[in-house]
Amino acid sequence: MPWVPQFENDFPTLGWLVADQMAEYLGRPDSGDDEQADPFMVTREQQDYLNELYRLDPVTGKRIIHRSVLMRPRGWGKSPFVGGIMIAEALFDVVPDGWDSSGQPVGKPWSSVRTPYVYIAAVTEEQTKFTWEPLLEMLRNGSAPDEFNCDPMDSFVSLERGRISPMTASATSIKGAKAVAASLDQTETWLRSNSGVKLAQTLRNNATKLGGVTIETPNAYTLGERSVAESSFEFWDKIKSGKHAALENVKSIYFDHRVTPATDIGDRESLIQGLRIAYGDSAKDPRGCVLHDPPCEPGWSDLERIADDFLDTSNDPAQMRADFLNQVDSARDAFVSEPELRAIMADKTISKIEPVTLGFDGSSGRKRGIADSTVLVGYSVTQKHFFKIDIWEQPEGPKGEGWKPSKLEVEQAVTKAFRDYNVVGFYADPSDGWAGEVKQWEATHHQKLKAKMSVSEPIRWNQKNVSRTCETFDTLYQQIAAKEVTFDGDPAMVKHFLNARRDPRRAGYVLKKPDDDQDFSKIDLTWGSMLALAAGLDAVGKGVGRTSRRAPRRIR
Repeated sequence: MPWVPQFENDFPTLGWLVADQMAEYLGRPDSGDDEQADPFMVTREQQDYLNELYRLDPVTGKRIIHRSVLMRPRGWGKSPFVGGIMIAEALFDVVPDGWDSSGQPVGKPWSSVRTPYVYIAAVTEEQTKFTWEPLLEMLRNGSAPDEFNCDPMDSFVSLERGRISPMTASATSIKGAKAVAASLDQTETWLRSNSGVKLAQTLRNNATKLGGVTIETPNAYTLGERSVAESSFEFWDKIKSGKHAALENVKSIYFDHRVTPATDIGDRESLIQGLRIAYGDSAKDPRGCVLHDPPCEPGWSDLERIADDFLDTSNDPAQMRADFLNQVDSARDAFVSEPELRAIMADKTISKIEPVTLGFDGSSGRKRGIADSTVLVGYSVTQKHFFKIDIWEQPEGPKGEGWKPSKLEVEQAVTKAFRDYNVVGFYADPSDGWAGEVKQWEATHHQKLKAKMSVSEPIRWNQKNVSRTCETFDTLYQQIAAKEVTFDGDPAMVKHFLNARRDPRRAGYVLKKPDDDQDFSKIDLTWGSMLALAAGLDAVGKGVGRTSRRAPRRIR
């Protein structure tokens, strides 16, 4: 009978071994000048992360994760924790080396395989200090320098073989450097403009060559800035959603971001509960943490003090949400925020008899660059519920070259929508080469429509009436903010709405793409929703959805 390893988890990992070595050889970074510093002990939440980071393939025994993102709020303890991981990569047994007699995985240090170089990277020297300074303290407060013959100097850590050093140089200067591990701190601020995107790519490529690892430690990023943190989330989201078949077998990235639910920052009880979820077992709360049963002991993050700062009117609420609730922030000109949008997600069934309106926004494709999407959106007039009917988007890579949406497929989708739903209104933008199709839809369906743009052109949206467009977008936002409407939570709908930016006009505002990402940020479903809502409002004005209130007949 073949020998089968036995694991403490339901999967093999070196995470337990790494945590034990941290406790044995590293001191707490905040131990002060005590002669006997407390050992660096990870929390249960941090142990869970280590177990995933050092997960092994049960067949090959190799490490699975080569790229990770740990997104937590300020004060959670990311910097010392990841500093400890970088020390582990430089000194401890993180390279898989088979199994022991009891079936547990064992490891060996990188120095037994190659010279370990480890980088603490950031886009500014000031940023590197967040991880670098606690890293030095953990070494100096522990026994690692004596046990591993390393010297933690102010500017770098000299190893018996290799070194740990801060990194703020340009990406080109480190190309080809033999780094087995790198921490990328505050990647929500790593942009193309400060060479952060290029630096991240270079560090990842270096780690790939050696089978090493990179770990990002961002706070919540700002949507639409195209930061390294945002791009990493989008890659992870593509894998998780199963949208891209080529990514189905990608297991080498681990994205750890605990989403805090919609929180009323004006309600202290709601705010404290949101902070307890965001901070996990680092939360200093007398009830203990909310993650584990039984609860962990209270941590170090003072939630009451943080809650007080939320009430300081000189602080930006959006920035406070990003920094302390771990909620992805919206750009200042964003149409809606993520919490506002998440709060109106609903799973509803649309019947064949309830009145529905449609909104269509089309694209003609592009010879160069990335084409806009073509979309068809539905809106239940009685349930006040938006739902995506269909979307046509340019495929990625070579398949997308010269792409144009199939007008036949669009025509079939419109025909099917009229067959499946009780369509009482349909507004469509005729631009980008769709004027002919709009006329055909008007000829075919005009008799069924209650809501009409005009008698002669019941479906064609009047593009010259900018005031109506501005007014409808504002109504759409007001109804979202007041939770008077819902939507189906479709990932494309979420992405398009969060990408949208307000573009001021004399009459109000319309929606546009982010200025710095015209190709990749799609917003077409917002326009389709606006058109569907406009048709819905007009349908209600025509009496659609009203309940008849006839006086009861007297029976003699």
